[in-house]
Amino acid sequence: MTGYIIRRLLQFIPVVLVATLIVYAMVFLMPGDPIRALGGDRPMSPEVQEALREQYNLNDPFLVQYGKYIWGVFTQADFGTTFQGRPVLDMIQQGLPVTVTLAVVAFCFQAVIGIIAGILAAVFRDSFIDRFIQVSLVIVVALPTLAIAFLLQLIFGVNLGWFPIAGNQEGLLSYILPGIVLAAVSTGIVARMLRSELIEALQSDYVRTATAKGMKRSRVVVRHGLRNSLIPIVTFLGADLATMMGGTIVVESVFNLPGLGGQVFRSIQAQENTVVVGIVTLFVLFYVVINLLVDLLYAVLDPRIRYD
Repeated sequence: MTGYIIRRLLQFIPVVLVATLIVYAMVFLMPGDPIRALGGDRPMSPEVQEALREQYNLNDPFLVQYGKYIWGVFTQADFGTTFQGRPVLDMIQQGLPVTVTLAVVAFCFQAVIGIIAGILAAVFRDSFIDRFIQVSLVIVVALPTLAIAFLLQLIFGVNLGWFPIAGNQEGLLSYILPGIVLAAVSTGIVARMLRSELIEALQSDYVRTATAKGMKRSRVVVRHGLRNSLIPIVTFLGADLATMMGGTIVVESVFNLPGLGGQVFRSIQAQENTVVVGIVTLFVLFYVVINLLVDLLYAVLDPRIRYD
């Protein structure tokens, strides 16, 4: 097991380097001069502009800039500073709790609702319950994220007043609506995947044998059917949890949450390379670590899987 973990961690190194290089290149190639834009309506003198370019390595070739940045990240945990002199790490520490909370709330919604809906659809296959669930999921998946967000804000925020529609001043309650919006599409995917897997599992020989021995239906579904159907679901949920970290940009903007997603959007507009790449680097690290944990969880769900 230890050897497997070490091999996987070594494999993650080129993944992180390539991902951050691509993002850094995309921000680097954006049109415009961030130093000139920094002055606003009062243009800075050529001397000040040149000093800032030297300070932030903007006169160096692209690969040299990227090399200096990535070296500082992995040797000193230095994610750089903004053009205003604020350390990027401070911005990450401030926005990370908001983004993590939003992602965890959304993950709980999609895992609980998606699994329950998938089980009900499979157990009551071809019934009214199954058809109702499938039609509802298709509608949710088809609706754009912005449409779902505005609809929930109007109904549950403005008309009913049950939840806040902006900011995070009311604690966990502030994350309910954005969490539902962020989880909406993934919930439909989880439910449909589990329905297909569970229907196939319930038709297998070992389930029929357990049923013939007089085992309760609920126990057959949970112990034999569900457990053997969860591996692809766990794979999707693990990958989606990491993806949610990067998918918070739109949701945080709509609900005015001060997380990393909104910060990435503002930094792209200002061409703050170090901020964008710093946050994306963090997202990539989350992604590879969560994928490793998902792989290790396989052995728990299926005893036949061993990492020796």
